[in-house]
Amino acid sequence: MTANRSNNPRFGFCRDCLAAQPSEGRRCHVCGSPRLLRHPELYRLSIAHVDCDAFYASVEKRDNPDLQDKPVIIGGGKRGVVSTACYVARIHGVKSAMPMFKALEACPHAVVIRPDMEKYVRVGREIRQMMRDLTPLVEPLSIDEAFLDLSGTERLHHDPPARVMAQFSNRVEREMGLSVSVGISYCKFLAKIASDFDKPRGFSIIGEEEALTFLADKPVTMIWGVGKAFAATLERDGIRTIGQLQTMELGPLMAAYGIMGQRLHRLSRGLDNRRVEPESESKSVSAETTFNEDIASLDKLVPILRSLSEKVSRRLKAADIAGRTVVLKLKSRDFKLRTRSRQLADPTQLADRIFRTGLSLLEKEIDGTRFRLIGIGVSDLGDDNRADPLDLVDTQATKRAVAESAIDKLRGKFGNNAVETGYTFGKFKSRTTNPPDEIDSSENG
Repeated sequence: MTANRSNNPRFGFCRDCLAAQPSEGRRCHVCGSPRLLRHPELYRLSIAHVDCDAFYASVEKRDNPDLQDKPVIIGGGKRGVVSTACYVARIHGVKSAMPMFKALEACPHAVVIRPDMEKYVRVGREIRQMMRDLTPLVEPLSIDEAFLDLSGTERLHHDPPARVMAQFSNRVEREMGLSVSVGISYCKFLAKIASDFDKPRGFSIIGEEEALTFLADKPVTMIWGVGKAFAATLERDGIRTIGQLQTMELGPLMAAYGIMGQRLHRLSRGLDNRRVEPESESKSVSAETTFNEDIASLDKLVPILRSLSEKVSRRLKAADIAGRTVVLKLKSRDFKLRTRSRQLADPTQLADRIFRTGLSLLEKEIDGTRFRLIGIGVSDLGDDNRADPLDLVDTQATKRAVAESAIDKLRGKFGNNAVETGYTFGKFKSRTTNPPDEIDSSENG
């Protein structure tokens, strides 16, 4: 009887124990949970959007229980911005992308933690794999959110998409110690909107029959692509709500706003035929950092460049990919961006090669300009089958590659700080000095 009820639109289900629920009652009749799901289209919808709740901060709280009840901000540095903040900090007014000094003014007792992107990427990949266990149609939007299309998976899972997603959110909490919010609808636009409701641990549904009514009183900023500037333009034209757009014809909207008018016309009516596109190959792998104080000296920039090159290398090696083009990124104190690139003869994933190529690009930019940011990356990616062949001309390059392999093994066993190069210790002193080949090592037992 329960199996029949699980697909019956007259019945909802409990998000905690998944028991089918009658149409009345505020708590699960089996486990007593108040987290019940009921909706007329509950078992007909198959497009889901998953968003991890305050992801970076939640990972840090999970890994350090002493932080559990404290306001936590992921960011750092006087010049930095908030990457994310836990919900305790958000109560005090802290928001993502807020300058750190403003965040600390709003919440002076917050615990500030510098981002550990390698850890977050690792955890995000584990959650992503859980998504792929449900359907191959997973479209990541960022490290902590993605669309899923579960159309046609009911025969595989013996459950409709809504129940499958409830099981998924429970699994993430149980196995990863993290929470997610889920939105389900018939299209990507509304699924993403739904996942923003009732955070954290939210699970919301927007059906096709209610779409027009649901959207009518919502602000135009809810439409994908309508930012502050465009919203101001619409407001000058007297348009503040999506309902107003629903009354307008396509022609006048396109005449006034070009191709964006077409988007306004379709999305305001809940029309979104975009498919969930599985993850495509990354176009580049990079790492960057913003300084607390502007830097003009090559001597000070070199160890930072080396450290970033090693981060990029670790990510390439972990993903079994390599790139042919090295890209250097610099941002001056007046926020002017410089990008310089060099294509290599062969793809690489070696920190040494990435660094030395980046260094040769960096040396040409040292002209007294003070920089607030430096980044290094690799593009033109492919698999690592043909990466870094032995250099029969530059035997020192081959020796460094062998040394790097040994360093990787030590770091894999003892941690990334187990071995440091001379560059990391700031031994590079000038443009005319030959870069050191020696390696300083110190094991952290």
